[in-house]
Amino acid sequence: MERTLTYTIQKEDSGLTIGQYLKRRGFSGQNLTDLKKIPESILVNDTWEYVIYRLKEGDVLTVHILEEESSEKIPPVCLPLDIVYEDEDLIVVNKPADMPIHPSMKNYENSLGNALAYYFKSQNTPFVFRCINRLDRDTTGLTIIAKHMVSAGILSRMVASREIYREYRAIVRGSGMPASGTINAPLERKPGSVIERIVDPEHGERAVTHYQVIGEYNGHTLLSLHLETGRTHQIRIHLKHLGYPLIGDYLYNPDMEWIKRQALHSYRLEFHHPITRQPMSFTAPLPADMRHVLFPEEK
Repeated sequence: MERTLTYTIQKEDSGLTIGQYLKRRGFSGQNLTDLKKIPESILVNDTWEYVIYRLKEGDVLTVHILEEESSEKIPPVCLPLDIVYEDEDLIVVNKPADMPIHPSMKNYENSLGNALAYYFKSQNTPFVFRCINRLDRDTTGLTIIAKHMVSAGILSRMVASREIYREYRAIVRGSGMPASGTINAPLERKPGSVIERIVDPEHGERAVTHYQVIGEYNGHTLLSLHLETGRTHQIRIHLKHLGYPLIGDYLYNPDMEWIKRQALHSYRLEFHHPITRQPMSFTAPLPADMRHVLFPEEK
């Protein structure tokens, strides 16, 4: 993957070293270390400079990012890939159900990583797979993939500092839920399990989910959920804790009458672009299996 970034130094940044300037724009210390290994990766007015060089107003700083290796353990596989948005720094994908994010021992060739490896190999472009907001295998919807080391670092920090707004849509059985509310219930790994989580007020990590009822249809309730934290299985456990578990959730509520996977969809993502800082907003419509639960008469 190759990317060139160009900055014109303004008066307020005059006197900063290259390293200081780039860190203010989200570059990590590791990014700067990696860039030092790439010949002529940092230029000032077309001259190769060290990161300790002090910038002056009007200088043109050019950063050349070059990654020539691909993820070694992700074989490229031709799989369906619904790309919602793509530019030089990131991709937003609408992930289908029954697709893990990363390859694993039992799912070595059916992951989103495999699909993207194939996508870039077909363009003869090296690609390191860096997924920013990971989804469970059977959770559908929007996820962000960084295309190079700098955007990956910035986006990861944005997730950690809650600068990426994530809205999910979910379906539970029944009606009569309060119109909105907040679930504040710490989560911990279930003793004896490597997968399941439980609510544990004493030992669990802080976990907060905000929800709002969108409507009631066909004996079910459609919810909008906003994550304040991003713990493993957070929505799935919080809704069960509330008394309205997700339908189709084999792990926490195997109610498979209307759907064969947890009825959870990553519906909206809003964030500022990691490089340009422009506001970005994406939505993905409810998938067909979730719509069928609510509106079974639709063809």
